[in-house]
Amino acid sequence: MVTRELEAFVMAALPAPPARVLEIGAGRGELAVALKKAGYAITAVDPAAEAGGIVQPCSLLEVRGSFDVAVSVVALHHIDPLEESCAHLATLLPPGAHLVIDELDIERYDDRAMGWWSSQRQALGFSEHDHDSAGILEHLRAHIHPLERMLTALAPYFVFGQPVRGPYLHRWELRPSLYDAEVDAIASGLVPAVGCRLIATRTSADA
Repeated sequence: MVTRELEAFVMAALPAPPARVLEIGAGRGELAVALKKAGYAITAVDPAAEAGGIVQPCSLLEVRGSFDVAVSVVALHHIDPLEESCAHLATLLPPGAHLVIDELDIERYDDRAMGWWSSQRQALGFSEHDHDSAGILEHLRAHIHPLERMLTALAPYFVFGQPVRGPYLHRWELRPSLYDAEVDAIASGLVPAVGCRLIATRTSADA
């Protein structure tokens, strides 16, 4: 889910338009459309995309060209093969270029996070069979790359800014309007901050 708050984070991290932006795992293309309207030369890719739209149906490994900046919004945790894809991404960016990352940290998910998320789902009227939070978490941990592995795969080619932890659960099959409620829950110590944002910079030498 692309929220206005997420859009603001990405826009603030980009060079001025008409910079060439590569968006990795662009989904339905909401962010790509916003970047195009803002004047950026956007190349958006996603293996699950349908042909003919703003998002090209291809994997990161298939991308060719050179870009001024890359953006990955909750996409790196799905990419396979991860290490090979990160190495290829590095070839698409010149030294000094930024990789803007918005991710979830599956290792921070716990009973508190899943309980809050499940209770919000119930309040929104989703059926009971959707509320097996323990089973959902087990599935996620089996299919999502941990944040530490993502950063390790990128480390030979990028240096990282300080990670900023924050809310993410409101964007996961819930509603953007729950942003403030999640922030309050984090500030009160009721749920962990499972979101993570950082900016990586392409180095001049590869491992």
